[in-house]
Amino acid sequence: LGENIVQGRVAPDEFYVFKPALRQGFRPLIWKRLGTKELRMVYDEAGSKLVKNVNVSAEDRGRFSVSEADVLTLADWAMAIEEHYTARRGVDMPMDIEWAKDGQSGELFIVQARPETVHSQRTVTQIQSYRLEEKGEVLVKGLAVGDKIASGTVNVIPNVSHIRDFKAGQILVTDITDPDWEPIMKTAAAIITNRGGRTSHAAIVSRELGIPAIVGCNDATRALQSGQAVTACCAEGEVGRGYAGELRFDVHTVDVSQLPRPRTHIMMNIASPELAFKQAAIPNDGVGLARMEFIFANWVQVHPLALTRYDTLEAEVRAKVDEITAGYADKAEFFVDKLAQGIGTLAAAFYPKPVILRLSDFKTNEYAHLIGGALFEQREENPMIGWRGASRYYHPDYREGFVL
Repeated sequence: LGENIVQGRVAPDEFYVFKPALRQGFRPLIWKRLGTKELRMVYDEAGSKLVKNVNVSAEDRGRFSVSEADVLTLADWAMAIEEHYTARRGVDMPMDIEWAKDGQSGELFIVQARPETVHSQRTVTQIQSYRLEEKGEVLVKGLAVGDKIASGTVNVIPNVSHIRDFKAGQILVTDITDPDWEPIMKTAAAIITNRGGRTSHAAIVSRELGIPAIVGCNDATRALQSGQAVTACCAEGEVGRGYAGELRFDVHTVDVSQLPRPRTHIMMNIASPELAFKQAAIPNDGVGLARMEFIFANWVQVHPLALTRYDTLEAEVRAKVDEITAGYADKAEFFVDKLAQGIGTLAAAFYPKPVILRLSDFKTNEYAHLIGGALFEQREENPMIGWRGASRYYHPDYREGFVL
């Protein structure tokens, strides 16, 4: 019944659990993200086939598929399985585990466990960092798989019967992939799909091949044309972008095992929780500055007062808030959750080293750019010396936001 997820037909919900804290008896669900879940597979009781796909209702798509309690139970079981095989093999043995939940009884079951063969095999002593040196028009956006950049000529392949039209080094653009596509995927510079999540076939294969993929774009086969020059960038966080043209980018390789460590403690500045796990692999002694305002801008995206005063918003703004906060009946709880997840991700990535977080120092014009922000921010001639920092926190007009 999980075939739709494995084959990438749907983007599932995602949950991250921090294993070291789980071992200590905490409930460390540090990150959760609502997937689109367009289809589900059910038993075909009336037809000739064993199973069939049905559309998922908007109500079910707008809520998480399992509870946090279920996630933590599965995490406990996964840890026990990993520790069992690690003890048997005598080496660390990360596991790829499949599970199921009984729709009637609510019981959870482990149905498969095998060694994980992608992330656990990566060399951690060499770090390659990709950096885009120029910007262009964004043609498509989706989920970034990997952290690389590639440019080339687009080839839109509508279905597997046309794979002979694909040439090595091109950027493969299609609706969705399955194992029949792998011969040309191995020769592609990058992969861009309409559908799929981080566990889709395209995502899994691209990780194995070490090429960038942008999945779940919805409109890639319409927005991109065969023969068009495009740069596929997965080096800007969780959002992958397809830029018009072959843009310049830099690749820097460092073997961290060969770097001398100074006696001085080296603390990092970090902004994006999405890049925290990658950046934590760089030799460091913790984080000297993590800026909360970047979590506001990239994870929360909505002005705090637009969440506490949701009922007063205009219909257009309320619709945008609803889209961002899908899965949360309590809009204020969304703010608390997202902020906690961002901070928790930073702390988990660098654990047990210290992480120093600076509270938001956004200016009024920056708060105004958040969804609904223009309704609650005054226009200032010089925002640099205006309503920001501590003066905002203790001000009566921002009291509700500070309480969050």
